[in-house]
Amino acid sequence: MKSNKKIVLAYSGGLDTSIILKWLQENYDAEVIAYTADIGQEINKKKIINNAKRLGVKNIIIKDLKNVFVKDYVFPMIRGHALYEGTYLLGTSIARPLIAKDQIRVAKKFKAFAVSHGSTGKGNDQVRFELGYYSNNPKIKVIAPWREWDFETRNHLIKFAEENQIMVPKDKIGKPPFSTDANLLHTSSEGKILEDPWTEVPDYVFTRTNSITETPDQPEVINIEFSNGDPVKLNGKIMKPHLILSELNSKAGVHGVGRVDVVENRFVGMKSRGVYETPGGTILLHAHRAIESITLDRGEAHLKDELMPKYAELIYNGLWFSSERIAIQNLIDSTQSNVNGEVKIKLFKGNVIVLGRKSPNSLYDASLVSFDERGDYDQKDAEGFIKINSIRLKKNLSN
Repeated sequence: MKSNKKIVLAYSGGLDTSIILKWLQENYDAEVIAYTADIGQEINKKKIINNAKRLGVKNIIIKDLKNVFVKDYVFPMIRGHALYEGTYLLGTSIARPLIAKDQIRVAKKFKAFAVSHGSTGKGNDQVRFELGYYSNNPKIKVIAPWREWDFETRNHLIKFAEENQIMVPKDKIGKPPFSTDANLLHTSSEGKILEDPWTEVPDYVFTRTNSITETPDQPEVINIEFSNGDPVKLNGKIMKPHLILSELNSKAGVHGVGRVDVVENRFVGMKSRGVYETPGGTILLHAHRAIESITLDRGEAHLKDELMPKYAELIYNGLWFSSERIAIQNLIDSTQSNVNGEVKIKLFKGNVIVLGRKSPNSLYDASLVSFDERGDYDQKDAEGFIKINSIRLKKNLSN
């Protein structure tokens, strides 16, 4: 009797998830539904469909989530200025909660008893996916093949693929694969020669940004307009969130903006090297800070900066749906009603240079800071202010 069980697999159409798909069919006696979230990575829909059909898959779901990804995940993160360990713009981390949430939606639609992903047992993504699954369906069964199967080496996986007529690209044979992850916000690379943190990253690793030596010798100036903390116009043109980010990616990439090479502390307890390209996101981070510099009170701005490391860590660790992340997000968003205005940016040789900022809600008062005008500020008042603040310093010295 044929089983009615169903599993929804996060499927890319590549070698690893094709192997997983076949392994699930054999080991769980279940129908596998192939699910792909289009969040701006380069996907070949025909390849995905053909590879899945070749393995007997009847239900193949490719969901366009690009605008949702940018509007509901990337932009809120930009509002919080999230940088993990001061450098990583969290391009992979921020995508997993959305994929997990929509995968659960598909599982509910098809009455699937389980969901599955292709993340290894050594990385952060297994945590991010599974916390996302359980946050959206606490009772769902999660199947993580990399933690279950008996394959001990890459060669064993290749052999399994060949035995099951799964196409094996030439670059997947032999050494461990060069691992990449991509979406509309970023591209990440790790593995092979990148595993040695002393080895310089070869330029062929970078796919979205020009090398500094190949960037134009003339700068490019762009204008970004914000409303309630989110970009709404680029060079005077109203655009949807995902199109703004896409256009910024193109412009920044030409000028070599957004490359970082970091050794980070994984949530699962090891250090790893990651090479990231986040061209458009890098511009948005600089631009958002610039518009906030004239529209936020000092206390608000400093409180946001104090919360940022914790906020970034929660996202990195896969806790997007946690109550504490939501609480911090609510605080961040409560500061954004006056974050309106325009920022002028220059792109040149890998640099994002703020040329100017203006806002109808600006707190900047030229008469207060000008040396040529007294305004409402009496310089004599500074004397008492300094004396009060010096009391504890004098006391410490006397001890």
